[in-house]
Amino acid sequence: MNLAMWRSMDYLAKKMKLSCSGLAISGGLDATTFNKSKRASKYGQPRWLSMETIFKILKSSHTSIIEYAAILQMLIDEYDENNDN
Repeated sequence: MNLAMWRSMDYLAKKMKLSCSGLAISGGLDATTFNKSKRASKYGQPRWLSMETIFKILKSSHTSIIEYAAILQMLIDEYDENNDN
């Protein structure tokens, strides 16, 4: 789920024809918010996006929570298909 949440930000950036930095800025966030280096701690622990961050991006991208849930599900399904043993 964590990976899908980060990838959903990549997906929304691409949908809006923005870089991840551009997406962050569009939501009023720091340009480095979605950098790959920020997706895990220096000890390798995954970092989770806050609900506040997600909702700022949903608002700036004009994406409903229902649409976002569908994006997450699509990304989870893709991951499952690619990692099915």
